[in-house]
Amino acid sequence: MAPDIHLHADLPFPKSLPEFQRLFPTDTACATYLERIRWEGGFVCPHCHHAEEPFRFAAKPGVLRCRKCRKDVALTGGTVMERTHTPLSVWFWAAYLVASHTAGMSAVQFQRQLGLSRYETAFQILHKLRAGMVRPVADRIGRPQTNDHVEVDETWIGGVTRGEGRGVHNQVLVAAAVEVRQSQPVEGKKSKRGGRYAGRLRLQVMPDRTAKSLVTFVDNVVEPGSMIITDAWGSYNSLKDRGYEHLPVAEAGNSDVAEEFLPIVHLIFSNLKGWLRGCHHGVSPQHLQAYLNEFTFRFNRRFYPFNAFRSLLGIGGEVSAPTYAELYSGMWQHPTASGHG
Repeated sequence: MAPDIHLHADLPFPKSLPEFQRLFPTDTACATYLERIRWEGGFVCPHCHHAEEPFRFAAKPGVLRCRKCRKDVALTGGTVMERTHTPLSVWFWAAYLVASHTAGMSAVQFQRQLGLSRYETAFQILHKLRAGMVRPVADRIGRPQTNDHVEVDETWIGGVTRGEGRGVHNQVLVAAAVEVRQSQPVEGKKSKRGGRYAGRLRLQVMPDRTAKSLVTFVDNVVEPGSMIITDAWGSYNSLKDRGYEHLPVAEAGNSDVAEEFLPIVHLIFSNLKGWLRGCHHGVSPQHLQAYLNEFTFRFNRRFYPFNAFRSLLGIGGEVSAPTYAELYSGMWQHPTASGHG
């Protein structure tokens, strides 16, 4: 499957705030852009599948009416914006801020930037957009026919202890799989980590460190035949039997070994923890997967920072998103790592 950064390549995307204001001055301009994302070849009625220019309404730019069956079609239907009472222009501002702000932003910052009166509205919009960051179906990472490999490891996130006695509490286990690629050497220039750099990333909350959990994670996100490097934890022992080239490394507390064999995944864990603490001041275990999805979305598009806005809107047209009640009741299950582009 082609990476989503190449989808809708014919559509413009803003590279600055003035350009954003020029492209999307009104709800009607936003509706036109969203329509082109949903129907690249022209409007097709989802009810009767009739393809013809629809009726349009100046007072309702987000609604189209089929000329054959006369049924109304909401441009936000089936997207993360479905049944929203928030103007399309606010949604587009929100998507632009989330996609272009390199370090991300907290719900409080987001509320201020958009001028929203209620924190709850900002919180819900952010989580809806995070749902749009996950592709329903995505290819697995790893490139078996190359010299690249995949580093896989786990870490504990969290550890709030105030008011809960001595020791560490409320930690959540997170697994990561990241492609490690080799850059071309540049004469006279010393490269970091031997020229190794990160390709695509997958992050997922894990219930435990058992073989069933960790190997299932690897099966879901890594292409069979890939070379995988892990630590010597026994739960990974069956990877070779499942069609992977597997190199287990005994770190034994030696930081030099970790830096040699698992440098990229450890760097990602360090950056992830710093981002969760610094930007969000910690997150609840209930919503941690959503924040992992956001981190992954940014990381995998770090070479295409402005295209991320376009990608986010395009992905958002293919997934559902939580309601406010679902977010707070715990009924909503955040999408997991196997759906990332």
